Amino acid sequence: MAKEELIEMRGKVAEVLPDSRCRVVLTNGHELVAYTGGKMKKHRIRIIAGDDVTLEMSPYDLTKGRIMFRHLPERTGGPRPPMRPRR
Repeated sequence: MAKEELIEMRGKVAEVLPDSRCRVVLTNGHELVAYTGGKMKKHRIRIIAGDDVTLEMSPYDLTKGRIMFRHLPERTGGPRPPMRPRR
C-alpha cells in the first residue's frame, strides 16, 4: 500500500463536537473522531448528528478521519404542487 493511499468509508455522525469535529460510527461498528474537510469548511456545509457521511482515513491511524462528503437523505413524497399565480 502506497503512502498516499487513503481508506474511504461510510458512516453516520453520532455526535457533533467543538472545533468542527464529529464522532462518527462506521458501517462496520467502529467509532472514530473525524473533522470536516477543507472544501466543506470553505462552502460552509453543516454537519449535524444523524447525517450519513463519507470519510477518508489514513491506514496508519484508524482512530481519526476526514469527512469529505455529506449524503442527503432521499426525499419521500410525490411531485410538488403547482404554484399559485401572482396577482
